[in-house]
Amino acid sequence: MPGMAAYFGFLECCQPKTGDIVLVTSAAGAVGSLVGQIAKIKGCIVIGFTGSDEKAKWLHDDLGFDHVFNYKKVDIKQVLKKVAPQGIDCYFDNVGGEFSSTVLWHMKEYGRIAVCGAISIYNDIDHKISVAPCVQFPLISKQLTMRGFHVNQWDNETPKAIKVMAQWIREGKIKYQETITEGFENIPKAFISMFRGENVGKAIIKV
Repeated sequence: MPGMAAYFGFLECCQPKTGDIVLVTSAAGAVGSLVGQIAKIKGCIVIGFTGSDEKAKWLHDDLGFDHVFNYKKVDIKQVLKKVAPQGIDCYFDNVGGEFSSTVLWHMKEYGRIAVCGAISIYNDIDHKISVAPCVQFPLISKQLTMRGFHVNQWDNETPKAIKVMAQWIREGKIKYQETITEGFENIPKAFISMFRGENVGKAIIKV
């Protein structure tokens, strides 16, 4: 499923073109890490944000992201002004919240946004931390296209997409990493670890 979410969510919702500047959040996750690599295959410049220096190094050195930042250590506005002074063409959003509201103001006119997740607010039961600036102003002023999606809408096209992704893996254009936790009894621990951002790539339970 992560592979198809990355493939269809990025290619169908963002409609990338060669030379586009693409921003990916939760970039070291199962979906985000694939989105960045697909973007490179399509000739894009890729900016990734992740939650640790170790993950940032993996994304840059092993997966070929052009610019990677630990969002906990940087001023997002200043970073985007430096590495994408003309703005962002495509934004693959896995986090939502205030981070994404900041990115919207840095989009180019007619930019495209794929909303895959909102991990920053998944645990916000009391709606105390999910307050973010109004998104309508940048959407209107920059004439942006913002689209949420469920990957099952492309079920009929999935067999073809799987063949394409498999070919990219065989060619070494797509790399992946898994964080494996052993033992059925450790499911809660692994689940919590995932939401803390401690996994790299796909989180898997081995029983």
